[in-house]
Amino acid sequence: MRSIKIILAVLLCGLLAAGCIRSGEGKLHYASSKPLARWWWFARIIKEEDVKYNLDWVKKNGFGGVEIAFVYPLNRKRFYNEPLDTNYLPRQEWLSPEWSAIVAYAKHYANSLGLTCDFTFGTGWPFGDTKVKREDATQTWREKNDSLKWTYAVVSWEYPKKGYIINHMDQGAFDRYAQRMSSALAPALKGSVSGLFCDSWEVETSRIWTKGFGDAFKRSYGYDIEPYMDSIYSRANFDERYDYMKLVSNYVVNRFYKSFAAECRSLGSFSRVQCAGAPVDLISAYASVDVPETEAMLYEPPYARIVASAACLTSKREVSSETFTCTYGFPKYDPEKKRMDFRLRGKEQVADLKLVADALFANGVNQIIWHGMPFNPVGIDTIMFYAAVHVGRKGNLAKDIPAFNSYMTKVCGYMKQGVTFSDVAIYLPVEDSWETGLMKEPDTQQPWAWGEYEMRRTVPPAELRGYNPIWISGDFLRNASLKNNKLVCGNETFSVLYIDATYIDIDALKTVVKFAGQGLQVCLRQIPRQPGKNKSPEYGKLLAELTDMNNVSREFPGKTGIRPLVQGDSIPDFWCRKDGDVYYFFIANPRAMDLHLPLKYGQSLCSETVRRNLTFKISGRDLKLPLEFKPYQSVLLKIGSHGDPEYLDIKYDPPVPVTIPF
Repeated sequence: MRSIKIILAVLLCGLLAAGCIRSGEGKLHYASSKPLARWWWFARIIKEEDVKYNLDWVKKNGFGGVEIAFVYPLNRKRFYNEPLDTNYLPRQEWLSPEWSAIVAYAKHYANSLGLTCDFTFGTGWPFGDTKVKREDATQTWREKNDSLKWTYAVVSWEYPKKGYIINHMDQGAFDRYAQRMSSALAPALKGSVSGLFCDSWEVETSRIWTKGFGDAFKRSYGYDIEPYMDSIYSRANFDERYDYMKLVSNYVVNRFYKSFAAECRSLGSFSRVQCAGAPVDLISAYASVDVPETEAMLYEPPYARIVASAACLTSKREVSSETFTCTYGFPKYDPEKKRMDFRLRGKEQVADLKLVADALFANGVNQIIWHGMPFNPVGIDTIMFYAAVHVGRKGNLAKDIPAFNSYMTKVCGYMKQGVTFSDVAIYLPVEDSWETGLMKEPDTQQPWAWGEYEMRRTVPPAELRGYNPIWISGDFLRNASLKNNKLVCGNETFSVLYIDATYIDIDALKTVVKFAGQGLQVCLRQIPRQPGKNKSPEYGKLLAELTDMNNVSREFPGKTGIRPLVQGDSIPDFWCRKDGDVYYFFIANPRAMDLHLPLKYGQSLCSETVRRNLTFKISGRDLKLPLEFKPYQSVLLKIGSHGDPEYLDIKYDPPVPVTIPF
């Protein structure tokens, strides 16, 4: 009976949503490619008429739906200079029957409009609330006997009450939390299939710990990690740090991300997850969820290639992005006025946002989640969210949102066709990041970012620019197979495995040796070393065996003979999908390359047309094409295996931006 209901819900969602895409390889969880908006429900009495008021506007402005995010009341302290207001504002009690009822009403009214409705699986950013018991709270090595430090002081629906964040390394802690959350959301999960969202990792990672971890470490590695924990990030302990990070990753991926995805599916829903910032093998983590999601600009567009690669390797067709977060950076503190400077809030320019969206499309994203839309009661549009563009009736974007949404819908629809196409798998240097430890260069825009494990700046080498390479990690490589001398992962096949890493785990090296021995072309750009404290005498023998093979080269393309998918001078960022014999290339305007947080106000301003002469290698033939990038425009090409190329119409002219806002 349950399975029948799920099938009916999926069909209903397809009937309700506009802009349906025909099915192909992999499952589509969203029946429409229209953008969604994160919808912040600030803790207050939520009324039905206000829900209708907001959702009617969403429908009218070309959105495909919303993601309801349950956050703090408006009187909570947002910044260090603001007075702390601990007055309790009336609201539906967290997870109460009244709360469940209004959440369910929002879902069913959204469905009546043909909108999808997702939900954040908790309040604030990480999972937790006042009902999490102390023994289920997140732990660190220094705070393993006192988790009180990690509380919801500012973002919880239950503010001013403080609650624990769950221990993401404890299966039982997640299960107990999920049982309550799932029960409260159950009425809202009827109707169309909803996504359940997990935000980026905003949990303490420094010396993260859990009960029994030390004993498990001894069993795995044969030595005690605890004497190293106080100095685990020192340069001297790089090998011990690798072992520690490897086990932490195993805990988090298996006990949290996989558990969350399984819980979502058991509810007839699907998981949409940002694994960014988590102390994990990112490919394995993103591969474990249903819809992997990146975030921009807090994570810059090239990071999305890691997320999109995980989707590609597991035959997932959707790659979403929390988009336009802190486009111009975080609000700055004005020491003269002794308050935060919000002059840019509500004054965002759509041309700048298009630059970000196009950069994301060229790195594999094909589903936009606006960040975002504050909950505003009827007749009000003055409530805003400090770290996002303003999605609402007022503000600089209001008149442009429908046309911009139409543009993004069109591009995303094409970029969900078929499968991602690439002939080169590139080894993601997870081992290098764990051995390195602390960031080599601090992030001035985000001072809380401290570890190389986040891989914020990891990009493919320049010599692979024309190949649209797909990242693969050593942990995930073991899930691959070989067929006709090609590496097979999900629906993808790769002719070459490209490796440029200082360290490679011995299990990963064994897999590479096995595949190379069976005929896979391997480019080994440097001779790697074994990470971890316990060195194996077998490692050197494996390296010698690998480097002696005729199909293993130190140069690229070297012996592989592989040619780039796109060739030419100054190749812009691009992404390629293949649907049967048809190729789709999204090629971003060159101005969308190398975007860094924060964007300058009006950074997109341009008046010149840029031209590129590029050669596309399609089905064994070379196709030389002139590309013209008019101001604010990117290019979407449709190329059949034997037909003429088609320049698809994705023209959208945003208002000309200004560079001096005041």
